[in-house]
Amino acid sequence: MKKLFASLALVAVIAPVWAATQTVTLALPGMTCAACPITVKKAISKVDGVSKVVVTFEEREAVVTFDDAKTGVQELTEATEGAGYPSSVKN
Repeated sequence: MKKLFASLALVAVIAPVWAATQTVTLALPGMTCAACPITVKKAISKVDGVSKVVVTFEEREAVVTFDDAKTGVQELTEATEGAGYPSSVKN
């Protein structure tokens, strides 16, 4: 039992080391006006773990920096879709 608690304590200490900052570019083809990026940025910024969002109308994309221990691409695309702008990872 002591080994179990020691292992769990070790995992709790090491786990934050596994977290990493990630950056993803999302394609947002549904943005049709210069005001759309404001709505998209607000929606993505509300996702826990997001540290930076740059949305450009001309490119119709969002470059998002986030903590992958707190969120992921699925949550980001769900946020844009919820705001009325479906997105996908841009290759």
